[in-house]
Amino acid sequence: MLEIHVIDKGAVNGFAAWAQSGGHQLVKHEEENNLLKFWIKKDNFLYVNIPLCVYWNKIKEALYMGETKKTTIVLLSGDYDKAMAAYIIANGAAAYDHEVTIFHTFWGLNALRKEEKVPVQKGFMEKMFAKMMPRGANKMGLSKMNFAGFGPKMIKRIMKKHNAMPLPELIEMAKEQDVKLIACTMTMDLLGLQKEELLEDIEYAGVAAYLGEAEDGNVNLFI
Repeated sequence: MLEIHVIDKGAVNGFAAWAQSGGHQLVKHEEENNLLKFWIKKDNFLYVNIPLCVYWNKIKEALYMGETKKTTIVLLSGDYDKAMAAYIIANGAAAYDHEVTIFHTFWGLNALRKEEKVPVQKGFMEKMFAKMMPRGANKMGLSKMNFAGFGPKMIKRIMKKHNAMPLPELIEMAKEQDVKLIACTMTMDLLGLQKEELLEDIEYAGVAAYLGEAEDGNVNLFI
């Protein structure tokens, strides 16, 4: 039996769906002091003799031996809110034990840019693109009500108040969950972006690599 505490009110439907898809049983849930408590039971539990010090991924491999599902996301948008939605879905899918791939192309590449300025050789047009585009996930604007940069500050303040994770932390969480982050090399050439300007531990590929991932995908999204 697993007891889980959350503050998200939408978790009532979320945990029910998760339990059903994973072959678990949502025994009960209750609310206490704005805190939701869930009790999850795994039916037909597979008992294995594994020391608790073994990595959690090893334990998951022993407990969940079903078919691996795949989720692929094309992130085209350079908007903070749309990129955040993509990474929330990606982290959620990874928590469902999906193999997740996010293919960043055009303005979506800005989510992978380092915040600090990296000295690289560029032509005139590449330098202009670099100045006009946001440097890093935290500098991206909103798709609606951006208000010359005031909108993102306002939404980030509200997110902090409600303990919601900002986009840079969602990206780090995606890395920790082994979400495959791919930068489109063709678009990098068009925008003049170089590998030194992007985050560490990401992959570089073209459209053929994405199609290979999407072909076996159970969920394919374009954001």
